[in-house]
Amino acid sequence: MDKVEQEVEKVKKEWDDTYNNVVEQIKAIENYGKSETQNKDSLPRLKGLAQDGLALLKSLQFKLDLFAPQLPTDDQVQSAKSLLESWKNRSHSLRLSMRNANLQANDNIRKAAQKERELLLGGGGESTARRRNLQTKAGMTSAAESITESLRRTRQLMVQEVERSAGTLMTFEESTGVLRKAETEYKGHRSLLMRTRNLLSTMQRQDVIDRVIIAVGLFLFTCAVLYVVSKRIGILALQRKVTAAFKAGMVGKELRPGAVGNGVNHAPVYDNALRIAKEPLERLMHDEL
Repeated sequence: MDKVEQEVEKVKKEWDDTYNNVVEQIKAIENYGKSETQNKDSLPRLKGLAQDGLALLKSLQFKLDLFAPQLPTDDQVQSAKSLLESWKNRSHSLRLSMRNANLQANDNIRKAAQKERELLLGGGGESTARRRNLQTKAGMTSAAESITESLRRTRQLMVQEVERSAGTLMTFEESTGVLRKAETEYKGHRSLLMRTRNLLSTMQRQDVIDRVIIAVGLFLFTCAVLYVVSKRIGILALQRKVTAAFKAGMVGKELRPGAVGNGVNHAPVYDNALRIAKEPLERLMHDEL
């Protein structure tokens, strides 16, 4: 049984006790003035007690109305609402009974006063003693009624303050629950934000590393391209030189017979010049591969 169910059971028990007390007080008011042995409490005091009981019943109904929506199951909520309607009907019946009891008490007082008047108007020592006793009782009753009325007003004010404090306390408890829920959600979002921040830091580091790798790779690729291009340019230049030498050797072969007949001394041209020129080219290409 949770805390709300315990409070509901406590309110039910208190309401039953208060209801029984109010019923007894209403009966006492109804029987007031019928006999001298039943007049220990004055009528205003009995009325004040009954009104305080009715006010307490109303306060307990208000508490049950607050606790009913907070019960854990729908069946308990419906049962609490049905009980609340029953309490309202019984409280209304008590108020009607209170009104009828006041009318009956006033009738009893009127009858008792008439009987007392008849006795006072009679002669003899019994009549004189009765008048003195009545004066003493009237003074004591008036003082007691004044004190009782003051205490009753004080008690009503205290009951109102208690009800107001109970409502304020319930509001504070609800606000505390909302704040705790907000704190829990904030803690959850805080951990999520911390994880997100760590992921962003990791991604930033990875981005820097990727940039460095790309830059180094691009640099190495550029160096390789430049190296290959430079080597290719050197081979082409060598090929041009070899081609020029080859062409020069062919021209020498064509001019050699005519030069001897004309008596002109030309530079000797050797047949193996092309082979000698080709060997370094083939060796260079082999070294490149």
